[in-house]
Amino acid sequence: MHTKEKPFACEVCSKQFSHKSSFMRHYRTHTGEKPYCCDLCNKAFSLKGNLTEHIRRHTNEKPYSCVICNKKFSQETNLNSHYRIHTNEKPYSCDVCDRKFAQKGNLDQHYLLHTGEKPYCCDVCSKEFSQKCNLNKHYLTHTNEKPYSCNICSKTFSLKATLYSHGRTHSNEKPYCCDICNKRFKQKSGLSVHYRIHLNEKSYSCDVCNKKFVQKSGLNVHYRIHTGEKPYSCNVCNKKFSQQFHLNEHYRTHTNEKPYSCNVCGREFAQKVNLEQHYLSHKNEKPYSCGVCNKGFSRKNTLKVHYRTHTDEKPYTCDVCHKDFSQKSNLNSHYRIHTNEKPYSCDMCGKEFSQKKHLNAHSFTHTNIKSFSCNSCNKRFYHKCSLNAHFLTHTNDTLYSCEICKKQFPREIDLKIHVRVHTKEKPFACDMCGKAFSQLGNFNKHRRIHVN
Repeated sequence: MHTKEKPFACEVCSKQFSHKSSFMRHYRTHTGEKPYCCDLCNKAFSLKGNLTEHIRRHTNEKPYSCVICNKKFSQETNLNSHYRIHTNEKPYSCDVCDRKFAQKGNLDQHYLLHTGEKPYCCDVCSKEFSQKCNLNKHYLTHTNEKPYSCNICSKTFSLKATLYSHGRTHSNEKPYCCDICNKRFKQKSGLSVHYRIHLNEKSYSCDVCNKKFVQKSGLNVHYRIHTGEKPYSCNVCNKKFSQQFHLNEHYRTHTNEKPYSCNVCGREFAQKVNLEQHYLSHKNEKPYSCGVCNKGFSRKNTLKVHYRTHTDEKPYTCDVCHKDFSQKSNLNSHYRIHTNEKPYSCDMCGKEFSQKKHLNAHSFTHTNIKSFSCNSCNKRFYHKCSLNAHFLTHTNDTLYSCEICKKQFPREIDLKIHVRVHTKEKPFACDMCGKAFSQLGNFNKHRRIHVN
């Protein structure tokens, strides 16, 4: 109508229309009439165009194709929304926090975070959700239905979207890119969580210690530190864990599975974090530096342990003899002295050891390889600690002196053992006869009396 005449007026809301067909379509929004019905699933629609688009879900017809990546869509509106991924256009902005979105639906869902509104309620357990898709996902926890199966590993999923996300573990595809630092992610949720790092947005706060978290799941895991809750249990040894992935990593100690392989030297690891830390040894990268002595480390945790050499902090205490240690692994190794546990066995002579490093040192006696050489006299040693002790005979560097009798020792451990002569301390006690010893070697010799 070139005259822009609008002779058809809605008697409910007074809105005017140029065409009778447009008026009739509008009027159905008031009456709720849905004359167009799908003959496959009986779903009804108020508009014929909506029925046509709906039928494509059954036929899987996707007539709309992206000219950039060739991805196909059943609806033109979905194509237009998708196209903004390439143009990075985000026309919808939140009037509370100014965050921008490519789709209006995402803005509407985001806005519920500010209002706290949760309009979608589960009719089984009454749990409420801010988004309908989250309600649909939750509902499958009641039915335990998993209709979608991976054609590579046969793993099943309750949601088609979860299957697609899982498929990227096989293809290593990372389609979601951060527009600030260009880091890529396999899942959109991972990008959303990562984005909060740039915004410094930590919405979830612990009500015990006030520590803040980017993700609610991070808060839930952290909260178990306060409650001591360990809901994940190993079905082999019954050891409990506060996090599922810690249980998964622990379980590999039973299966000896090492799924992470270094592409430089081929060394395999049970945990991904160990592979990442190992990889720094090839690049000789040491990003963590000690603020006291400037020594560099490839791992943040190694720096933390090293720092205790300056503070003399020993947070791990043996509950049998009350000896303190700076590292938990040293406490675990020490504890085997009391239990006499020897989990490491030589595959050549069957001799058993309480620590892996002792087994490694022992293995040289079979190969007769003395890998450590003194650069002063060329004398060779099986063990590095023996070389270090020997080297002090050249430097005459007797740093460790007994405060009682002034006798000097090349190694601190030798001084500690010697001091027991004065203190009469005997930390190694036989659990069979009660006899105590000041030195571990004498204790081990004594135990053989009972064994034999």
